[in-house]
Amino acid sequence: MGAQPKLVGLLSGGVDSPVACWLVMKRGCPVTPIYFDNTPFTDETTTERALETAKALFEWAAGFPHIIYVVPHGGNLQIFREKCPEALTCILCKRMMYRVAERIAEREEAEGIVTGESIGEQASQTLQNLRVLDAAVNKCPVHRPLIGFNKQETVDLAKKIGTYEVSIRKAKSCTAVPAKPATRARLKDVEAAEKNLDVEKMVKETLEKTEILEL
Repeated sequence: MGAQPKLVGLLSGGVDSPVACWLVMKRGCPVTPIYFDNTPFTDETTTERALETAKALFEWAAGFPHIIYVVPHGGNLQIFREKCPEALTCILCKRMMYRVAERIAEREEAEGIVTGESIGEQASQTLQNLRVLDAAVNKCPVHRPLIGFNKQETVDLAKKIGTYEVSIRKAKSCTAVPAKPATRARLKDVEAAEKNLDVEKMVKETLEKTEILEL
């Protein structure tokens, strides 16, 4: 590892994201993980699982800094729920994550963002929604190594690399997820919703509160 430029990776602690990070690490890219802490919509069990997943992933990263960015994101979720259509919560959440990750990538001199998204794995991951997510950033490419994987293929690889047992530990699911999330969001509708927000201020304040942990 290290033959290719650095990337930042969105690491939730679930099964998919560590596998996505590992796949680009396997191709020589050091990855700096970013965990978005959704407290109070999640709790410490979710954070603990994410940090343990990062430690398992770092077993494959000898000789490189074992740091993770922990980003407070619950306040952003609360603002989305108060000011925007409920169905767009997950889309708005992920777009904000991309924006913050892009700034961290610039700070880390990384060449892109890695995510564990695949086609249709979750409601927010339809092709229409992925296109809307991509439109949130313009300086960093978003890499999705799992885009064509089905769940079993991802699980099998997670078991192989040693992250699966950590990723399936019991943790609180995010309670900000709407009952009926938008599966075919239109960019113009999402951008209209974001006009109710001071997006740049939210990004700046989120970055100011972000912590860097060494594992």
